Amino acid sequence: MVLKEQKELVKISEYQELAQQSLSEMAYGYYVGGANDEITVNNNHLAYERILLSPKVLVDVSKRNLSTSILGTEISMPILVAPTAFQAMACDEGEIATAKACAKANTIMILSTLANFSIEEVMQKATGPVWFQLYVYKDRAITKSLIERADEAGCKAIVLTVDSPLLGRRERDIKNCFQLPKHLSAKNLIQAGMHELPNQNNNSGLAAYIDSLYDASLSWKDIEWLRSITKLPILIKGIMRADDAQRAIDYGASGIIVSNHGGRQLDTVPATIDVLPKISAVVDNKIEILIDGGIRRGTDVIKALALGAKAVLIGRPILWGLAADGADGAYQVLELLQKELDHSLALLGCPNISDISRDLLA
Repeated sequence: MVLKEQKELVKISEYQELAQQSLSEMAYGYYVGGANDEITVNNNHLAYERILLSPKVLVDVSKRNLSTSILGTEISMPILVAPTAFQAMACDEGEIATAKACAKANTIMILSTLANFSIEEVMQKATGPVWFQLYVYKDRAITKSLIERADEAGCKAIVLTVDSPLLGRRERDIKNCFQLPKHLSAKNLIQAGMHELPNQNNNSGLAAYIDSLYDASLSWKDIEWLRSITKLPILIKGIMRADDAQRAIDYGASGIIVSNHGGRQLDTVPATIDVLPKISAVVDNKIEILIDGGIRRGTDVIKALALGAKAVLIGRPILWGLAADGADGAYQVLELLQKELDHSLALLGCPNISDISRDLLA
């Protein structure tokens, strides 16, 4: 942890700079990297910069309310923590630190299948709401067991990631021959004997792991199977098209997450904020829409909500916070975004999150 040695950090990019100094080249490359030329990684945030705001004046903003409700859970702000794998590369407590930060910030954490701490270990420490992100394995018994364990441990929803039949071609990981440090593993898969990444001399160990174990035959009919084995709400993460959003509604999803996997799967797909308006028009408030990818400022949150999202997810910024100062660093990232959001709402002439609408965009 290196944050205590620094002056106060005032923006997310400063946490990233600090993380780069403290992480190994392999770990930083894994966290920051994307697919191929990383065009989508870069465009995810640049797209927000192209959207302009149109503030109202002479509005009473002396009292502001950032709270919202997602799938019936009241949270302090429309910012959730996205599922990211292998968080113990950033700090020793890994996902447990993230759970502590989210509880302190009163928001929702989404726990990755590929966590370095098990569902049970995280939920024993979590005092706030946690959702479980699910990858579907070829062995459906393993998948079913993960869902049952998440339910029994107290997770409040299942987030099904659907954009990863294979791993995106992440050139940083290929060059680094990405492997987990020897003391770490994907602990949710210990019971299945699938917790360790294979050694690869000229490739990413994670790519080899996913190619051999994930179910590339996953299709819409499998949503029905998932709904038959759990009563938990199911959100579908990886939606980038309006017709797929409609299918999610048709197959009974409780929500969707507009996501291009942080630009880590297929390069040159659009930024998520650019496809949000068409998706929002189709969904038409039938289910809740969340969005991730490139959110780095409080103003980004406002733009996403104005275009139809109920809330946003942040991924890499939490990793930068963990690398800087563990649970405290992750909380400070959430607190920073919350303060930016509150400040921007006041200057926009919009005292309540619920009042955000498209007319606030220029």
